[in-house]
Amino acid sequence: MNYFNYFTEIEDAFIRRRGKHLLLSPMDWALIESWKEMKIPLHVALRGIEKAFDSWESKPRKRTVKSLLYCQEEVEAQYAEWLEAKIGTGAEQNEGSPDQPPVDEGLPFSRVAIIEHLERARSALLEACEQRRKTGADDLSDTQARVAAILLELEKDFSETASPNAEKLEESLTGLERMLSASIHSVAPTEQLEAMKTELGVQLRPYRNQMETAVYQQTLDNLLLKRLREHFAVPRLSLFYI
Repeated sequence: MNYFNYFTEIEDAFIRRRGKHLLLSPMDWALIESWKEMKIPLHVALRGIEKAFDSWESKPRKRTVKSLLYCQEEVEAQYAEWLEAKIGTGAEQNEGSPDQPPVDEGLPFSRVAIIEHLERARSALLEACEQRRKTGADDLSDTQARVAAILLELEKDFSETASPNAEKLEESLTGLERMLSASIHSVAPTEQLEAMKTELGVQLRPYRNQMETAVYQQTLDNLLLKRLREHFAVPRLSLFYI
């Protein structure tokens, strides 16, 4: 991950989660510079931003998030935990047999199954990206390539950690899926979206009177996104789909 991408990925994540376009301030750029100098991995910084916004959204607030500084504490807390795990990895490897593989204790699936899932998802994204770029690059193909690069970083990190945390990996994957979902919506033609909504509305009609408005809208949105993912050949990243 090069110097330029580190800054742009963090900027993109912050703007996407904030929901309104807001240029980063010189102080925000200085903060990203400090994270880069601290060698905070990109996937750790992104996870911290996602977690900070998840926390903010869980409690209704009148004020909006105006600065990346709001995420600083969570990003650096995530980095401290990641660093502690890395230090622990080295200690455990030095004490144990060099030929002994890291344990899978506490994981919902075996380490091999999780890594293979990440590899499949990354390969599928790169293939979809290559196919899409045959007719011209756009926001979706760019996002697919960016997400594939971050997945490779996550894959390497997960495979090298003695006691990997599946919950933290899932948080990172959720953030990447948000990136892809936003990009899918940005490139889908309006006519296609309306046609899909109409079709799905017909399918849900028998159940609509039994559903609260918010539940109905969420169900419709989920089904629409599922249909769009299938149409654009975008794989699911969540560990739930292993």
